[in-house]
Order: sequence, then C-alpha cells, then structure tokens
Amino acid sequence: MSDEFIKGFGILTTAGLFWFIVSAWFNTESFGGTQLIAPNPDDVGLYADVLIGIKDVAFWFAILGALTFWFVIPAVREGRRAYEDRQRNAE
Repeated sequence: MSDEFIKGFGILTTAGLFWFIVSAWFNTESFGGTQLIAPNPDDVGLYADVLIGIKDVAFWFAILGALTFWFVIPAVREGRRAYEDRQRNAE
C-alpha cells in the first residue's frame, strides 16, 4: 500500500508543480489581481500554445493519477482478493 501511495504522491507533486510553474508564467495578470486561474493569454505563439495545452493535461494527470493510485488500484485489489476468497469458500 505504501508503494501506491508514494506513486500517487509523486504524480501529484510533479504534475502539480509543472501546472503551478506554467500557470504562474501565463496566467498571472498581476500580483494584486487574479493569479494562476486567470484566462489564458491570446496570440502567444505556437510554443506557448503547446505549453498551455500541456499545462491542462498536467492538471488532470495530477488529479486523476493520484486518485487512481490512492483509491482505484487498492479497491480493485481488495475486490479481486474478496472474489478469490469467495470462490475458494464456495468449493
């Protein structure tokens, strides 16, 4: 279980840090105004558009990756273990 936790935590921190850095570059209008969640800038060029697209992917990868390793994989393993025990007890 600790292996899944650290994998999920690593995904969350790495992808989250990438999202924070790119959002700080492109989505901070001013230090007194909206930070990190301001609308994406218009007409920034091809490389910036690609980076903004990767930023959105990194956000969802951080959330879904952590949830997968913390909840989905342990639940599937427990379900499989319970199913195998039930099959063994039925024999």
